[in-house]
Amino acid sequence: MVRMRYAELLVVVALVAAVGGGAGAALSQHVAPHVVEAAAAPVQPLPDTGVRSPFVAAVAMVRPAVVNISTVQTVQSSNDNMPMNPFFGGVPGMPSGPQQEKAIGSGVIVSPEGYILTNAHVVQGAQKLTVTLLDGRTFNGTVVGADTATDLAVVRIQATGLPVAPLGDSSSLQPGDWAIAIGNPYGLNFTVTAGVISAMGRTLPNGPEETFIQTDAPINPGNSGGPLIDTRGQVIGVNSAKFEDAQGIGFSIPINTAKGIMAQLIATGHVTRPYLGVYLQPLTPDIASQLGLAVDTKGALVADVAPNSPAAASGLQRGDVIVQAAGHPTPDPATLVTTVHGAKVGSKILLMVLRQGHTQYVTVTLEQTPAGS
Repeated sequence: MVRMRYAELLVVVALVAAVGGGAGAALSQHVAPHVVEAAAAPVQPLPDTGVRSPFVAAVAMVRPAVVNISTVQTVQSSNDNMPMNPFFGGVPGMPSGPQQEKAIGSGVIVSPEGYILTNAHVVQGAQKLTVTLLDGRTFNGTVVGADTATDLAVVRIQATGLPVAPLGDSSSLQPGDWAIAIGNPYGLNFTVTAGVISAMGRTLPNGPEETFIQTDAPINPGNSGGPLIDTRGQVIGVNSAKFEDAQGIGFSIPINTAKGIMAQLIATGHVTRPYLGVYLQPLTPDIASQLGLAVDTKGALVADVAPNSPAAASGLQRGDVIVQAAGHPTPDPATLVTTVHGAKVGSKILLMVLRQGHTQYVTVTLEQTPAGS
């Protein structure tokens, strides 16, 4: 997401307009002579392959459904501690107190009813929300619901004849797969960048428990909330974050995670999460050896069990290693968390556990996450 004052926004808009105008003039100067030559000598058609990027068709399927989300919110501004220097602010007479600030992000239309998937931080604190489509149409948007734990939100606009992006399946993604990001980086509307999937199942420091898709497709401020798509033109992720000090690393929320969150937000406006009640840590080779397990054992180690939790009621113990949940391998804590969050409150989940070198099966009935957890 990009934030700027109104004056700064006008400068950016003017700059983009100037660049666009220059590009258009240069293009017209280049095309006109070519057209004249075509009249004298017929142009041979381009081959179907080997010239045009295979990404073009994929982008064409999704790009009309990508939107610019512009928000206005009130922020506190103070000059009390600023030096009296026009280069740094604090000039006598400058206003302080509440001021309006504008921010720009991205989103993608996911239903004909006008539901738009984006990031929670894009719409957080928004007092006014404007959605602009690729075709130039502009609508007032309302926040249906937001989930800060996953940084996902749903916005709705009242419109007909909307383009809708097809949603894919992120479970089959592999490192090395192509990835294409579409959004509004730095306010440059409807920009396309490409790269590959760098890794799957990434967790972020001080980030949500959910895991991310890591990609080297450039994701910059303003791309937040825009789609990550594959070469078939299907949305496989929602661009969410990047390390400010890193080069060529971006992160997207897997679309399979987003589907479940989105469905709950549309239905109720909030998210209800299932609760297991364990504190987990990775199983390192050293810890595995201490527990009498093979050093290459993969699993989520139970560091502690919360009292009066579903895990405690099921008999899970500190030192248990959960290697499978609901029939799916859990090689690390993040995978287990994703599996649990994909289940429903009140459902039963079967865990395969290694305890003192022996395999045991434990059935846990998931409850709703307690308030404040």
